[in-house]
Amino acid sequence: MTLTSEINGRVPPVVIQPARGSKIPLVFDSPLSGSYYPKSFKTLVSLDRMRRAEDAFVDELFLAAPDHGATLIAATFPRLFVDPNRAPEDFEPSEAQGDFAEPLRPSKKAAAGKGIVWTRLHGLDSLYKDPLTAAEVSHRIDAYWRPYHVAVAAALDAAFEEFGCVYHVNCHSMRARGNPMDEDGESDRPDFVISDGDGETSDPAFTKFVSNYLIGEGFTAPCNDPYKGADLVRRYSDPARRRYSIQIEINRKLYMNEERVERAATFTSFQGSVARLVQVIAGYVRKYVG
Repeated sequence: MTLTSEINGRVPPVVIQPARGSKIPLVFDSPLSGSYYPKSFKTLVSLDRMRRAEDAFVDELFLAAPDHGATLIAATFPRLFVDPNRAPEDFEPSEAQGDFAEPLRPSKKAAAGKGIVWTRLHGLDSLYKDPLTAAEVSHRIDAYWRPYHVAVAAALDAAFEEFGCVYHVNCHSMRARGNPMDEDGESDRPDFVISDGDGETSDPAFTKFVSNYLIGEGFTAPCNDPYKGADLVRRYSDPARRRYSIQIEINRKLYMNEERVERAATFTSFQGSVARLVQVIAGYVRKYVG
């Protein structure tokens, strides 16, 4: 089971699963697990290869969240089409024809073809024969990126208004090994990475709590290495106002076959491990709120 489903004959850009039972100020979101590829999305790369860029099945790993009083949000569209974890201005202008309505501020990732709209697969292979147009990039942002962010912002704001605080867990997966275009280069990655922008997006005690729990369960789970957290945790966090955001990266080798983009035999048992992590995080939040 995944969160992706048709509503009135179409796949919406975002699916929201509200809390069941006693609600707490805890929101999980899976921005990059979408696997619905719009028919208009044509690239030079095969679908099988494009799917390796997905955070495949991450939405499924966290399906227990609503049972513990949390909201669960997931994008249905693929990150290669438009990336919810990038800012709208994070695009290299030379990668598209035409003028943008707003100024662009491309990051290093955008320069490598991994901005809000990817132009190269993992910064390596070109996705398009011809340059995109500014109008197409803007359309993807308006039709897909904005609805996702509206949903995340609304869930976080509603929880904050009700409880006076909110905890946000931004859920991702990572390839088992980096490539030359990645921050960590060609190196093997840990089981988990817990990120809070080096303490800028969360109470470090919460970040460390999650890391320590995973380490106690036998996993490797460093903080902020090699990932610091990207747009979603930075955009919606404000620790001084009790709005805490962390990013969780999960090594794909733990639950899937990366080449075939298939669930591994370990998927069900690992999903249980993630469900226990969700329960532990929910317990932390309940204790803090109470």
